[in-house]
Amino acid sequence: MKVIERAGRWAEPDATGATYVEHLATVDLSIGTYSLLAGATDAQSPHTEDEVYVVTAGRAQFTSGHDTVAVEPGTVLFVPAKEEHRFHDITEDLVLLVFFGPAYGTRAN
Repeated sequence: MKVIERAGRWAEPDATGATYVEHLATVDLSIGTYSLLAGATDAQSPHTEDEVYVVTAGRAQFTSGHDTVAVEPGTVLFVPAKEEHRFHDITEDLVLLVFFGPAYGTRAN
């Protein structure tokens, strides 16, 4: 067992207005926190792993594939591997608990 102390909590973004902090990485799973300032641009690219986001703070819009939804604390999103996706119209600083399966960066492109 491992208690992950800072998972899902705000981490100060870098100059781009966003930051990702990885908390745990095993062969089959990784967990991190993605923080974006209100008004920031989410510049991420599609990942080779399946992904689950849990919104712990903030408000924004999220587009994945051809669908757009409003997100707020408690929203849970699943994004399949290689699908284009992005947070946008971020109106309140956004904090996301992120799960990758298998672990981030372990699948070949």
